[in-house]
Amino acid sequence: MVLVAGVLLVLALIFGPSLWVKLIMKRYSSQQPEMPGTGGELAKHLIERFSLKDVKVEVTELGDHYDPIEKKVRLLREHYDSKSLTAIAIAAHEVGHAIQDQQGDKRLATRTKMVPIVDKVARLSVAMISLSPVIGIVTRHPMPFSLLLFLGLSGFVARMMIHAVTLPIEFDASFSKALPILREGNYVSQSNEKAVSSILRAAALTYVSAALADILNLSRWIVILLRR
Repeated sequence: MVLVAGVLLVLALIFGPSLWVKLIMKRYSSQQPEMPGTGGELAKHLIERFSLKDVKVEVTELGDHYDPIEKKVRLLREHYDSKSLTAIAIAAHEVGHAIQDQQGDKRLATRTKMVPIVDKVARLSVAMISLSPVIGIVTRHPMPFSLLLFLGLSGFVARMMIHAVTLPIEFDASFSKALPILREGNYVSQSNEKAVSSILRAAALTYVSAALADILNLSRWIVILLRR
């Protein structure tokens, strides 16, 4: 019974934030006819309003995000063409990242530099973890296995470092950039501010599930190492 409760708790911690984010996004995805424009139109307007040099807006199928390398705010079609509160809040959030970029936010710059390195380390670490049992069997010695496994864990550590940098960036884009912009510019009514705050909080927490999953995986492999 205790084991079942523990498993359910772990599953809730990993998948709970993701399900909550999807629930919030869906809850406020209905069209708001009184909105003066769509998410894509708002993004273009804000880029012009804040004179964000060389920043463009385009539709994507890979999830809403801002690309600091190509200077593009990318929105899902459902947000680009929609007048929903979700679309408006997400557009403002992603433009918030573009504003961070233009302001020279060191956290965003650090994350941008880290991502390609971490991706390579993560791929290499998966290969090392996969090979470690084979090496252990071939050499019949625990040291090569433990060394490879230890090196393999570096991928999880690197990913966790990315998460640690990412979360403050996301909250800044939501609550130091997007929310003040939407409030002060009267882009959303006062009665909708609470809903918009929930959407922006959800946008900031998008990466939490991935962070929790990596923490769980790292803990699992650490336990394996300590048992050897």
